[in-house]
Amino acid sequence: METRIDRIKKQLHAASYKLTPQREATVRILLNHEEDHLSAEDVYLLVKDIAPEIGLATVYRTLELLTELKIVDKINFGDGVSRYDLRQEGAAHFHHHLVCIECGAVDEIQEDLLEDVEAVVEKRWNFQIKDHRLTFHGICWRCHDRSSQDPSQ
Repeated sequence: METRIDRIKKQLHAASYKLTPQREATVRILLNHEEDHLSAEDVYLLVKDIAPEIGLATVYRTLELLTELKIVDKINFGDGVSRYDLRQEGAAHFHHHLVCIECGAVDEIQEDLLEDVEAVVEKRWNFQIKDHRLTFHGICWRCHDRSSQDPSQ
């Protein structure tokens, strides 16, 4: 974790920002909860435990700055809530998501599945793609297994 924080600190410095204690606390929460797709309010509540003096506005500003610098990605799964996801280091593109419409679980796909689609779009529409996002909505394996075991279904 410390190595990742050092790299994020360098990214901030390269953009003329400092890794303040409040920003560091926010980054630590994101690192500790990488799989959780936290909202700004979720981050705030968790950060308050390690930095009680921090305000919600500071967390929002920090998350927006980290988004601008492409350290985190701001995502929305169609529920009206912005969530924040640490970008994988060295990843050319944002990872994909599977969102369960039954239980709300969010699973990640790290593999880039859209390379061929990107090539077609770039060639046919002369469009230079910088990033893409793909979210599938359906029934997760957990809910599927549960319904197949429940005889009343």
